[in-house]
Amino acid sequence: MTAVAGRPLPGASAVRLSGLARGFSLTRGALAANATLVYLFFYAPIALLVVFSFSADRNVGRWGGFTLSWYDDFIGNTSIQNAIWVSLRVALVSTVVSVVLGTLAAFAIERFRFRGRQAFDALLYLPIIIPDVTMAVMMLLFFSEFFDLINLLFGTDLRKGFASIAVSHIAFNISFVSVVVRARLAGMDRRLEEAAMDLYASRWKAFRHVTLPQIAPGVAGGALLALTLSLDDVVVTQFAAGPGATTLPVYVFGLIRRGVTPLINSVSVVMLVASIGLVLLSLFVQRSRSSAAVGPQGAVAGRSRRSS
Repeated sequence: MTAVAGRPLPGASAVRLSGLARGFSLTRGALAANATLVYLFFYAPIALLVVFSFSADRNVGRWGGFTLSWYDDFIGNTSIQNAIWVSLRVALVSTVVSVVLGTLAAFAIERFRFRGRQAFDALLYLPIIIPDVTMAVMMLLFFSEFFDLINLLFGTDLRKGFASIAVSHIAFNISFVSVVVRARLAGMDRRLEEAAMDLYASRWKAFRHVTLPQIAPGVAGGALLALTLSLDDVVVTQFAAGPGATTLPVYVFGLIRRGVTPLINSVSVVMLVASIGLVLLSLFVQRSRSSAAVGPQGAVAGRSRRSS
């Protein structure tokens, strides 16, 4: 059979379509297999961690029956509880201070032009670029020299501890908060601030009632990032910590050097649950803010449609 008037036969079109359908199905199958492997690579270790935290065998990675004894040890271990308390205090203090300073730094760089602005902008990126070990050594030298000088001049007995850890975390958290808030400020329409000041609002009132509500998701994201980084940091904290001030990640690192037991699995699961809780709380706050913002607009739109 031949084509009529240069047109392909219906049978040839059906064969071509069936070939395209098979190629499309093979592509979808390959993509699905790739996605499955990626998810297994990321989440299989987390699943194993949770499962073996309930193992009765002291050897990690060997199932010895279901038990909750490791979580009982976690609850009754006073050293772990003290480390958790230190971690929470350091995280809260460093998050609050770094959010305030990082937001002000982002606002100054994004909204004002001043001498040394580029140098200040470059300095803000240094804690993000330099390695953690370098940052830790810098903090160790700074606190050693600073405390020695203060003790020599005033006769005090300052040592590394809670304050040195908090200052170290603030030093690198400011940069992360500033980057997140600057991204939000860059996408904001400056005409809103200009309109507020045209209506006789001062700079502070324009920032409080116009700018801050607009950048609130960025501030919340920066706060969540700072809180997570502070709770997870090991290297900088280990160099800046002193006697009686040990955070939970540093304590877990010390347990690993003495021998891995399922107690470490239970501690890691608790930290994982706390991190997931923070993420869910952030999503809930963002959704509540978006629904609150959409609600009045929807009501106004509904009234305008009814009036028309």
